[in-house]
Amino acid sequence: MKRVGIGAYGITPFTKEDKKIESTLFESAKVLLENNTSIQKSDIDAVLVSTNNNSKYLSPVLSEMIGIQPKIAHSIENLCNSGTNSIVSAYSYIASGLADMVLVSGAERYDSPGQVLEWDNSRGEFKHPIFWASIFTSSYKRKYSVTDEQLSWIPIKNHKQAQNNPNALSKKTYLMKDVINSKKITDDLRLLDCSRPCTGSASIILASENIMKKITDHPVWISGIGQKTISAGFTKSESFNTMNSTKMASRTALEMSGKNISDVDVVEIHDAFSVCEPMALEAIGFSKPGKGTDLVKELYETKNYKVNPRGGLIGSGHPLGATGIAQTIEITQQLQSNAKNRQVENAQVGLVHNMSAAATSSTILVLEK
Repeated sequence: MKRVGIGAYGITPFTKEDKKIESTLFESAKVLLENNTSIQKSDIDAVLVSTNNNSKYLSPVLSEMIGIQPKIAHSIENLCNSGTNSIVSAYSYIASGLADMVLVSGAERYDSPGQVLEWDNSRGEFKHPIFWASIFTSSYKRKYSVTDEQLSWIPIKNHKQAQNNPNALSKKTYLMKDVINSKKITDDLRLLDCSRPCTGSASIILASENIMKKITDHPVWISGIGQKTISAGFTKSESFNTMNSTKMASRTALEMSGKNISDVDVVEIHDAFSVCEPMALEAIGFSKPGKGTDLVKELYETKNYKVNPRGGLIGSGHPLGATGIAQTIEITQQLQSNAKNRQVENAQVGLVHNMSAAATSSTILVLEK
């Protein structure tokens, strides 16, 4: 099986702008190609688009806009997990020999239809993700005797770290009192506990080892992949205080990479809501059950950027189809020592956690220098 790496990337600022999805997609692909002149458009064998937008034929549209005629062109939709699903698809095309270079572009508008899960009848009238997040928060707090104040460390940390990310949606920092006093959405969820939908795009180039030598001197290799889907409706979950799909996907990815959790220097966690960060950290193995908030507080107090250095989804914003790609770009920048003010010292191994719909599905990527 061919070795597959990341050779280039492009990303746009995440905003509340009202742009067409086609224009948004094009922007990050354009940035990628302009910043990496060693990439020949004719060498791109496949174009994969990650989005929940209802527009059709977006991958051929993007291909035409950037002036290429790929062998393979199609879209991938898997709610918030679309970005890393697209990266795994690109990896598979290259590892199997069907392609040597793949462009993966993800984009979303602030009003993405992927935010409301109309198909999940088990939710009754409560279709918006805030309702599963509220159930998770209530269950997690009750199971581990965690307080609202402890959970507030997640938005405090991630909004602060987002200030070192020029593409982040957040432009403010917050104190604990700001989080606790922010608008109550449900009994257990406040406004500042939530990531925000936005408009944004991220693009990445994956390539085989032979092609990689032509386009960069600093490749980042994908050494581990883990995926698990448990169900579609979140009410089928065995537990509302543990991310079982994340736990299983992490085990698979680490085994494939030959790494232990102690080897991971920097991690991007899918913190769609405050409670998601400690739950994911625990499921992956960074923390014992119920102790994830303690780890987050410690990282904040010691100014350690190991977890969500770009500000996570809460600080950066959450354009669904672009999120997993943006997370992967961040880890790539960290391993290339290109993350500037948010750089984690001597980062050699990174991990990406991307999930969908109350962790009914999860993807884990392990990346190495």
